[in-house]
Amino acid sequence: MVRPVTAGVDASGESLAAAHWAAREALRRGAPLHVVHAWRRQPLPAPSGGYGDDRRELGEQILERAVRSVRAAHPGLEVEALLPAESPVTALLAAAGDAEMLVLGSRGLGRVAGFVVGWVSQRVVARAARPVVLVRAGEASADEHLPALDGVSPEEIPEIPYRDVVLGLDPRHRLDEPIEFAFDSARRRGTALHVVHAVGDVHAHAAGGPEVLAEQEHLVNAALRPWREKFPGVPVSETVSTGRPAPQLVRASTRACLVVVGRRTRDGVFGPHIGSVAHAVLHHVACPVAVVPHA
Repeated sequence: MVRPVTAGVDASGESLAAAHWAAREALRRGAPLHVVHAWRRQPLPAPSGGYGDDRRELGEQILERAVRSVRAAHPGLEVEALLPAESPVTALLAAAGDAEMLVLGSRGLGRVAGFVVGWVSQRVVARAARPVVLVRAGEASADEHLPALDGVSPEEIPEIPYRDVVLGLDPRHRLDEPIEFAFDSARRRGTALHVVHAVGDVHAHAAGGPEVLAEQEHLVNAALRPWREKFPGVPVSETVSTGRPAPQLVRASTRACLVVVGRRTRDGVFGPHIGSVAHAVLHHVACPVAVVPHA
């Protein structure tokens, strides 16, 4: 059974960009696209008797706008519109559980300043059982590809090679789900995978020096070996360096079409959370970011 790619939409332009990114991903996977908008039914009707109906009507308009836009751009794609009468977090978590991935929009702060991650997105990313991809406002098909030469028409953009997929990897943990997601994403795009591992503060490893980096490179290669064998057509490069992980991933993302980071599913002291690296990446990376849960 092919799981759908699901996009959550509201009335914003960033969610429309997310719906179009999800549509392109659905086409890459040969999957249907589900477009979801949640509206919360009021516990009691308003005095006019029409508040709940107004909310539903507005939701129908939002869905119609997104679906019409996606179908116009991708007429051969199977698209289904869903309008659950639930809170956004509840509805999106349920939709994510049945999907290959959930795609959400996030208001961008420009080409280098990353995302504004709202409270709904934060809660969904921290609790979803499936990968969640955040797409900033203004993201377009051309942004996934290497720069086009002058005179290239929009219809020719899909033929231009994709930028790399970047994976943030910590070999101390089993990250099978994020690694597989990153390899598969690179394979579907016919592009390379760039794996980034930051060892930590350089002063903490001063005594070990090059030996520490050599050991970490060995661990990274060992973690990637079975996935190289499973995806032999994906070119892989690794960057193992000292420093904090998030800045290294932000630098690598400037040449990427997608950044993949993991999120541990075990709850923290204060319940589910995104994790410090994923949180920093979401706020400072301009390209789409996939947060993939793992054990």
